Amino acid sequence: MANEIHFQEDAASITDPKGFYAAASHADVRKKKDHRLDTGILFSRPPCSAAGVFTLNAVKAAPVLQCQRILKLDTSVHGLVVNSGNANACTGEQGMKDATAMQVEAEKACLAPANSFFVCSTGRIGELLPLEAITKAISSAGDAIRSGATVGSGFAQSILTSDTRPKTCTASFRIDGQTVTISGVAKGAGMIQPNMATMLAFITTDIQADSTSIQNLLNEVVKETFNAITVDGDMSTNDTVLILANGESGCSLNASSEVLFKEALFKVCDSLADKIVSDGECITKVVEINVKGADSDTDAENIARAIGNSLLVKTSWYGNDPNWGRLIDALGYAKARIEQELIDLSYDDVPVLVKGAPIPTNKAQWRKCVSEPRFSININMNVGQGSYRLRATDLTEGYVNFNMSE
Repeated sequence: MANEIHFQEDAASITDPKGFYAAASHADVRKKKDHRLDTGILFSRPPCSAAGVFTLNAVKAAPVLQCQRILKLDTSVHGLVVNSGNANACTGEQGMKDATAMQVEAEKACLAPANSFFVCSTGRIGELLPLEAITKAISSAGDAIRSGATVGSGFAQSILTSDTRPKTCTASFRIDGQTVTISGVAKGAGMIQPNMATMLAFITTDIQADSTSIQNLLNEVVKETFNAITVDGDMSTNDTVLILANGESGCSLNASSEVLFKEALFKVCDSLADKIVSDGECITKVVEINVKGADSDTDAENIARAIGNSLLVKTSWYGNDPNWGRLIDALGYAKARIEQELIDLSYDDVPVLVKGAPIPTNKAQWRKCVSEPRFSININMNVGQGSYRLRATDLTEGYVNFNMSE
């Protein structure tokens, strides 16, 4: 069908768009001698336009600052280099030197111009990078890139930390006889919320677009995807989303292609965001909180986040307890316009409150809903047109035990 978006997850690769290459290597960043892939390179021989969104944490890791510097140069980009196992955050002047060294080594390894590579890191905060080992791993990955490697699966593995699985997807569409492809890869499982997560997400596309246009589209899409998930309410120092567009499809971002491109970009980012929240550390539930009828979108977001980040609410979900009183309590302190006698609330499509009055005969159905690994909470405030969707998780003793030692 013309203008249909084709979407793939299981066998998707960050190198699905034309002209992109990827490779990964082992630097033993974690010092566990487990030969786990922990250093990756993503590369495009044709120069790329680029855009990025980063953590709003006032404490930013050295690689985040380095990426922001590269973007401000407004020059063509050829790729990125990334390591896992060490965040290179809170590492002072040496951290900045190490981030620069990673960038320079990757450019050298791929025979790319200066200031054409982003650099990203993820992992433990406050420790210096094992730079010598990472440099050797970058050189090894660069050798593979120059030989034409397109090992997206290895690259997806190399960026993981506490994740239990890689996260990839690809969307494509045809327009004016040409196929445009957008692919994404991400990592993230804990320290998720707000303003992205402890996450990295890299997106490649073979459309031709200027940096300003893709930056504007990325900002819009991130707001409704990566910025609309929560696991534990923490914000990281390293959150980064980058998109590279190399133009190899022969199709340009214009009035006729932008609608489809944005829809495909949303599908990619939304899928990756869902994969991140559903891989939350030791979770058992993913809960979609849909708020509508609020006085404003801001009010709707405040309500959704108050519920999704409440420890009392999250633990009740873990216990399969449809304790809607905790939802209403959280809603009440959300700094939003509240008219209690107008609120409608349901678990999935099972009413809990209708115009502020409970429907206790539905209690068994409520319990059935919240016992599922995925369910929704739907709230209509009935005071305006504001709306917001947030994906959240439960909170388990497994999460506490896991993070005692990480």
